[in-house]
Amino acid sequence: MDYTPEAGSITMFSTTWCGYCRRLKTQLDAQGIGYTEINIEDVPGTAELVEKLNGGNQTVPTVIFPDGTAATNPSLNDVKLRLAA
Repeated sequence: MDYTPEAGSITMFSTTWCGYCRRLKTQLDAQGIGYTEINIEDVPGTAELVEKLNGGNQTVPTVIFPDGTAATNPSLNDVKLRLAA
């Protein structure tokens, strides 16, 4: 499945217990940045995708940008810069 988001938004892989995920979601909401959240514990195959993107680690939040690139635990500023590029 292709998780590449539409222009101006991101796809964020997360878990319910991840504090870094909650922080980034709060920041994105405050800035009005759209995102699709996918819980890697609920959606089959996504934990393996996150592992592939992170050298074998299930590190969240892992974000996919509209250009198809990914970042692990990006700051709000990183997300804004990558979306503006």
